Amino acid sequence: MIPIKPAGAGAGLSPVETATAFLKPGTLQLAALPPLSLYIHFPWCVRKCPYCDFNSHEAKGGFPEDDYLAALRSDLEMALPLIWGRKIYTIFIGGGTPSLMSAAGLDRLMSDVRTLLPLDGAAEITMEANPGTFEVEKFRSYRESGINRLSIGIQSFNGRHLEALGRIHGDGEARRAVQIAQQTFDNFNLDLMYALPSQTVEEAQRDVATAIGFAPPHLSLYHLTLEPNTYFAKYPPQVPDDDTSAEMQDMIAGMTSAAGYQHYEVSAYAQPGRQSRHNRNYWEFGDYLGIGAGAHSKLSFPHRIVRQMRFKQPKAYMEQVAAGRPLQEEFEIGRGDLGFEFMLNALRLNDGFEVNLFAERTGLTLNAIEPALNAAEAKGLLYRDYRTIRPTELGRRFLNDLQQMFLA
Repeated sequence: MIPIKPAGAGAGLSPVETATAFLKPGTLQLAALPPLSLYIHFPWCVRKCPYCDFNSHEAKGGFPEDDYLAALRSDLEMALPLIWGRKIYTIFIGGGTPSLMSAAGLDRLMSDVRTLLPLDGAAEITMEANPGTFEVEKFRSYRESGINRLSIGIQSFNGRHLEALGRIHGDGEARRAVQIAQQTFDNFNLDLMYALPSQTVEEAQRDVATAIGFAPPHLSLYHLTLEPNTYFAKYPPQVPDDDTSAEMQDMIAGMTSAAGYQHYEVSAYAQPGRQSRHNRNYWEFGDYLGIGAGAHSKLSFPHRIVRQMRFKQPKAYMEQVAAGRPLQEEFEIGRGDLGFEFMLNALRLNDGFEVNLFAERTGLTLNAIEPALNAAEAKGLLYRDYRTIRPTELGRRFLNDLQQMFLA
């Protein structure tokens, strides 16, 4: 439970009664705050991939590692009053390509985090890495600095497809990267994509078989999408049609299940006990503090839930941090949007969520989304009982339609 600070004097009132006596009608009242994660964004990469819509920038002629690490520490220090007393359960260092960071730089970053934040003793600490940046000794140093999980951006084990995706590594480097991960980490994820330009079902099957052959604890298998404001959106490649993509999805479901992986989220497959705790916190509408260029935060307080976004351009971000104002945007999530935001995330989980989680994370009763729940159930898109709400098989197939039913 979280202590609620008294809002003012009130004769004969307890501290909690005093604190809530002057709340506006309709104010949220969260009984407890959700688990808190930390996301750290590293914005540079060797080359911008044509499908990528993440906040990443080519590191032409290097990047200002020391200045950026100093900005990250200052950013975190300024955010501390928002999370006083809260423990960090997971950390994710994403990008960009964080594995471009030097071993000394990563050690400095992790030292700063441990100095400033209380970490859970079993914290999951993930770092994204791309095969073109793998060096055995550097990754051993990453492990010694506290990284205990890697997420490797393989995308494909086919050299022709890697070239079409603009990746800087070849198929041999992809295999070598996984071997290094196996030697250095006992917990790692492989990112693969399917429905790639000119890819056949047989080629996709070979990619998945190769990945499973390495026995990674976790697999993320993404359908290639042509995102707005990317090179592929401007110059669309020839990609498999919907029927072929659906055949690939069915193939993936069969192969991963046969290999003992649980398909627990739209694109996530895990061996028993190896689900991504960090990503699961997102999907269960947990809290996360995001620091770094363009990083997003979602933070809960006793009577409100806010979102934040840092400045995106690395140079502007470092300048704004130095000026003491790293936030480009901050707003409170309105009551009318909370139900949709929760369901947008939670419905991605194949097993859904426990009924009481909705009230715990939003401060609302289930009545707030009752009409949409009834409509989705009537269409066969949703199953619910007194304990659980989850998408049906039909609901998972038409997930976008199901999620949109909860729009205010």
